[in-house]
Amino acid sequence: MQNEALKKRSEIPEEYTWDLRDIFPSDQAWTQEYEALKAVPAQFEAFQGRLGKSAQTLLDFFKLEDEISVRLTKLVGYANCKSDQDTGDGFYQDLRGKAMSTCVSVSSATAFATPEIMEIPQADLDRFYQELPALEEYRRSLYQIRRRAEHILSPAEEKLLAAAGEMSEAPDNVSSIFRNADLKFPDVTDGKGERRPLTDPGFVPLLESPDRVLRKNTFETYYATLGQFRNTSAALLDAQFKQLRFFAQARKYDSTLSASLDRTEVPTQVYTNLIEAVHSNLDKMYRYVALRKKLLGVEELHMYDVYTPIVPDAAEKIPFEQAKETVLDALAVLGEDYTALLREGFEHRWIDVYSNEGKVSGAYSSGSSRPHPYVLLNQKDTLDSMFTLAHEMGHALHSWHSCKYQPVNTADYVIFVAEVASTCNEVLLMRHLLNKTTDKKERAYLINHFLDQFKGTVYRQTMFAEFELELGRMAERGETLTAEVLNQKYLELNKLYFGPDMVSDDQIALEWARIPHFYYDYYVFQYATGFSAAVAIANRILELGEPAVQDYKKFLSGGGSTDPISLLKLAGVDMSSPEPVNSALKLFGELIDELDALC
Repeated sequence: MQNEALKKRSEIPEEYTWDLRDIFPSDQAWTQEYEALKAVPAQFEAFQGRLGKSAQTLLDFFKLEDEISVRLTKLVGYANCKSDQDTGDGFYQDLRGKAMSTCVSVSSATAFATPEIMEIPQADLDRFYQELPALEEYRRSLYQIRRRAEHILSPAEEKLLAAAGEMSEAPDNVSSIFRNADLKFPDVTDGKGERRPLTDPGFVPLLESPDRVLRKNTFETYYATLGQFRNTSAALLDAQFKQLRFFAQARKYDSTLSASLDRTEVPTQVYTNLIEAVHSNLDKMYRYVALRKKLLGVEELHMYDVYTPIVPDAAEKIPFEQAKETVLDALAVLGEDYTALLREGFEHRWIDVYSNEGKVSGAYSSGSSRPHPYVLLNQKDTLDSMFTLAHEMGHALHSWHSCKYQPVNTADYVIFVAEVASTCNEVLLMRHLLNKTTDKKERAYLINHFLDQFKGTVYRQTMFAEFELELGRMAERGETLTAEVLNQKYLELNKLYFGPDMVSDDQIALEWARIPHFYYDYYVFQYATGFSAAVAIANRILELGEPAVQDYKKFLSGGGSTDPISLLKLAGVDMSSPEPVNSALKLFGELIDELDALC
């Protein structure tokens, strides 16, 4: 199926493309809906100044908001998928732009709603619930709007903060343009003396090479180049945390961390618990580093040795049809209803499978389940591709359950839980593959794959999270984030997390300058918590069976009906406690012991 040369979109067999006719039967139907939605802003504006007048008016507003939300989701979903399948098709790029402008128009027309809802006296709102029980469906939405009352300012102040919002994005925007457009690297030389091109996206792939000369030259050249701009990079990161401090103080939060986490109702102790739990399990990371040093057979393990495989490639080619069957077998523990949904997606073209000219890279689940989710892949017939299939279908079925069992206004789940279902599928697939094989080489290869997930997702992202937390605290103390300060702090953390068997090369102190996530406002910790929660849920399912499966499906069906910590408790996992992280890293330690024994 896969040739090295990319096929044109028209050359991909239809059964390996998604069927977007389930959203709109034709481009013409999409255009008709686009035109119809132009009348929506006026419909919303008719409610302005009236939301607190009566229960019926408030209910009518929410009902209209639900209806338009579903229609916009379909409009945007169709346009996005069409444009992503071939970014060179200008017609669908135009549709995408029109869809976005429609969303902006509707958003602008409903801007009055939040301040009006905030101003409704609690006594009036209590009376509304009694007068019109149907309004109870929106109690969660009303709570979400009103719970942050102490952080909402006067209309004039809110207008000023909104106007400053665009400027606040400048550090991220400038940093992104610098890294992706302006930053250029010289070629590097491999062990044979041949020159190889070095780019930012190609940095890690070169560090995966078995050629140690190439890895060392790549590492040193990359950071020597980045180091020439260290003061610019530091100034951008300093500006990022200054704007976070400004908005946190303006909204009367005690820290930038609490301001960020409050948006998704995650207690700050979840963040700090993660760091403390990982600190208490650093001995396992040190054992992993020692094992990597041993298996690579090097006298000194350097930071440019972190990505290269330590177990020889034992992966066979895994065609897509085989990958689907393996994923179905692995996820059979989740019940016939779950695997029936998987088959529905596989057989009714929810998935765009193979690469073609102009198709976006990577993989994603559309997030929308109206009428059902769509998944984009770039299938390579490898073990990684099979895990990607399991991962993205985990996202898809999470969205499907949330949309089916929740009303529109609570169907969306927050980012804190977004990676749990996808990663749970991956863990179940890994455990299934390990249970099936007795071949030492294959088992070692699989365990190494799993260990790298732990290392990259729990330890590395927690190190990032700890670095980010310290930067926020420094900014709150009025300190300037200079390149020297950032280098010193990052190098200290790198030494702490990798331990005594790793040579923390001086250049690694600059790694902070290549990580875009430091502009994402306390985002990265959720990779580590999500992975830990997923491991805990998967273990619970494999140990307890059906009761744990039913608990997990309550979580999948919960959408945004309550806060994310409470949602995960439905699945039997308490992320307000360090226990899930400790449990996941206990498994990490056991896998290190097994890999050491196998090799």
